[in-house]
Amino acid sequence: MSQPPDLKTFLGGFLVEAEEYLRSANAQLVALDGLVRRGEAGHRQVRELFRAMHTIKGLAAMVGVEPIVAIAHALETVLRKADRAGGALDARTLDLLQQAVRAVEERVRALEERKQVLPEPAALIDALERLPIGEGPREAIGAEELLLESALLERLSAAERAELLAAHGRGRRAVRVDFAPSPERAREGMNITRVREDVARLAEIVKVVPLSRPATPEAPGGLAFALLVVTDADDEALAAAAGAEGVVPLRGEAPQPVPPLPALEEAEGGAFEPRNRRYVRVDVGRLDEALEKLSALVVTRHRLERAVADLAGRSVDVRELAFVVADNARQLRDLRAAIMGARLVPVEELLERVPLIVRGLARGTGKQVRLDIDAGRAELDKAVGERLFPAIVHLVRNAVDHGLETPAERVAAGKPEEGHLRIHCAERGNNQLELVIADDGRGIDREAVARKAGVPVPESDEALIDLLARPGFSTRDETTTTSGRGMGVDIVKRVAVAELGGEFSLQTQAGRGTTFVLRVPLSITIIDAFAFQAGGQTFVVPVATVEELVELADAQVTVPPGHGALRLLRRRDETVPLVDLAARLQLPRQQQERPKAIVVRRNGEPFAFEVDRMRGQQEVVVRPIEDPLVQVPGVSGTADLGDGKPTLVLDLLALRASGTGEVQR
Repeated sequence: MSQPPDLKTFLGGFLVEAEEYLRSANAQLVALDGLVRRGEAGHRQVRELFRAMHTIKGLAAMVGVEPIVAIAHALETVLRKADRAGGALDARTLDLLQQAVRAVEERVRALEERKQVLPEPAALIDALERLPIGEGPREAIGAEELLLESALLERLSAAERAELLAAHGRGRRAVRVDFAPSPERAREGMNITRVREDVARLAEIVKVVPLSRPATPEAPGGLAFALLVVTDADDEALAAAAGAEGVVPLRGEAPQPVPPLPALEEAEGGAFEPRNRRYVRVDVGRLDEALEKLSALVVTRHRLERAVADLAGRSVDVRELAFVVADNARQLRDLRAAIMGARLVPVEELLERVPLIVRGLARGTGKQVRLDIDAGRAELDKAVGERLFPAIVHLVRNAVDHGLETPAERVAAGKPEEGHLRIHCAERGNNQLELVIADDGRGIDREAVARKAGVPVPESDEALIDLLARPGFSTRDETTTTSGRGMGVDIVKRVAVAELGGEFSLQTQAGRGTTFVLRVPLSITIIDAFAFQAGGQTFVVPVATVEELVELADAQVTVPPGHGALRLLRRRDETVPLVDLAARLQLPRQQQERPKAIVVRRNGEPFAFEVDRMRGQQEVVVRPIEDPLVQVPGVSGTADLGDGKPTLVLDLLALRASGTGEVQR
């Protein structure tokens, strides 16, 4: 007797599928929020949300996660009613839908992290069941106004009829365009799948109805598709997309005869060709494994280079071997680019939940917020994105809760009632992402912050952010549901600077608003780094954090009178503080004829570290130091340069910011 299958073996597949459908659900919620604000119905968005929840419910039932099944079922019920009502929702309903999707997300995340799944939220499900949906005026909309044949009209739901009728009220057109497949068109790659994609670029497809045609000698298996769409495009473009001779308006004009259909010479099966999928789902764990294998190859290449250099040092002819090593280096760089490319996710995808977060914050604080997001085409490593997102949430929460004023305060200050929150990101160089979160609120009151902390008023933005990032510091006297625990800026700084090796800065102006800027590497596992020596030891520093390498022997170094050990490096038209890195690390100083300096910039201020000599640029695999007992400011990890010994990866920005900058050994 065969044993029943262990359904838990499907858990990995469930998590992948659920993540994809939850992303779709959140995108539909964002779209519905905009429609509700404008007082418009979102029939298509409601149906897409229904499909996502229906699929998640089925998948959850397959792996036996009943709380998710219960929540998704309650969502389904609400969405089905909303669909029958023409997709009309109110703010209260949207709030509950958002809470329910969030409840599903929390339980999916618990499964992913192998934690106990919370039971179904009875109060939330009860609230969903009590929603009075389906009593709106849209159900009373008649279908007789649509100029369609009765046979086709009967195949439309009330919601689909309402959506087509409502198009005119929004200044758009509802039209019908027909596509007739044929062998000739199939050879040209034109099938119903292709037509749907082309038409969807010009119009919102409400319904695609397959039609049977009387068999004729020219069309023995007669078949056509009527595409009912809402569009702003001109008729000629729409007809061209469907390969039709024209389009037929569904309102305001007398119905026109449908153009005669071309004859069919083969069965309809050709019209249902399988869609050519361009994507495959890959478990992130497999990508991590591939990256780990690549990391091992990079370390092996370093060992090979050292072995070749050792042979050359013993006068062995290594010219042929050197060519092979060079080819291997190039191939590894290509392989690295390919694997890293597979790990990149669009920043737009990372930010797609932010509108829902802002919406919830705005309703909770009674503020009006206009959110603009410009993610461009920027991408970053999935691991970086997962670490960065909590920091983004904290900054957005601070902007809405602390930065933006109430509508009354804004009017009194001569501002629009609606506050403006802007998120912009772009790639900087080939390995950095700059993310800007700016509001047009009240700005940060430096004196109030200093008074709360019991310290002098910070004179610079750099000093202000250091003060705000003190663990446990908050300008609030009371904790609310959104802030006041004194963890926001501290967490942002820890993530951006300590964990990701990036930068975190702000600019604020009283009455004009505050801008936070995060600069983080696109990837943190394999990086391009400069290797160098200081105090007789070898270190590496990420290339992305270095602004310039300077030959100190050719530069002007001065010691201001009365400033002790302070030295200044004259660099073109600016003066830069020069720090002896060996002294900072408490290492014996090595006398060098031609010492170098590494120039970095923190919060717009440049500074330089003197080192003994540079060893060149190379790819390195960074291993984080996870043991808290050996974590120190200024050291972000270790790397193996091929000698089998751990080499410290220095974070010069953190080393500068740590005050004394001393690394405890």
